[in-house]
Amino acid sequence: MTDALQAAFPQTDTEDGDDRKRRWRIHAKVIAPLLTPSAEELAALATAITELEADQMTAEAATLRQLQSKVRALLPPGAGTRLAVDEEALLEALGHAARPGPQPVMNSEVNAAISEALKGPFLLRIAYRRRTQDKPSERVVAPHGLLLGVRRYLVARDTAKKAGRLQHYRVEEIYSAEVLDESFDIDPGFSLSAHAEKGFGSYESEAQHGEVVWRFSPDAADHARRFVFHPTQTVEEEKNGSLLVRFRASGYLEMCWHLYTWGKSVEVLQPAALREMINGHQREFEALP
Repeated sequence: MTDALQAAFPQTDTEDGDDRKRRWRIHAKVIAPLLTPSAEELAALATAITELEADQMTAEAATLRQLQSKVRALLPPGAGTRLAVDEEALLEALGHAARPGPQPVMNSEVNAAISEALKGPFLLRIAYRRRTQDKPSERVVAPHGLLLGVRRYLVARDTAKKAGRLQHYRVEEIYSAEVLDESFDIDPGFSLSAHAEKGFGSYESEAQHGEVVWRFSPDAADHARRFVFHPTQTVEEEKNGSLLVRFRASGYLEMCWHLYTWGKSVEVLQPAALREMINGHQREFEALP
């Protein structure tokens, strides 16, 4: 096997160690052609960049673009043109990872500051406007994470408040952001994924958090099975073909927005407050979401 290795890679170096064991070393530049990325890998990288830009995560997208440039620069002579053609075909088939639909306008400078602060982590000085305010006010927050959805929320703790509980700040309402030199410790036991599970979407409310039960009609049951409404959900099929979906979350308004798209095909069993919110707003639609 070592003879075959040296036949395939004549530049292989051998070295006898003090322990009387022989070692074979192949320099990275010798096997570089074997590490040439495939068109599928390059297309996946380009798709990831487009997805990040669609989510307004411009700082992360810029970092991946730098990686993309480095990868292309290391391609062996002659391979770049062939791979570019295959990559373009794949991206065209994927629709260039386009994400249709409305989305909030974002501030690239604010996005970059949030990204830098999360990496530290560093405290962040922001100018933020609540819905009840006419103009933004300044505050210093300790950022813990970012929730992505119809709206993006910065999960952070206001350092000026003694309670120190985590709050959600709508990113589109952050008018300016400055990364401070001061670092901080993430709250013990904090998990962004566990925190995100408290909400149906990107909004979370301790007061609304509880069990949610929806019943999908027999006609819509098969379609509903192809959805994951929440990471904690369980499903149960009833004798008449209806489908019960149970999970624990909060955010009644975001649930209402989604339930509206199902029209009269879904019934809210719990909680009562959510059932009252959608009462009278169900419609007959020609298609399901």
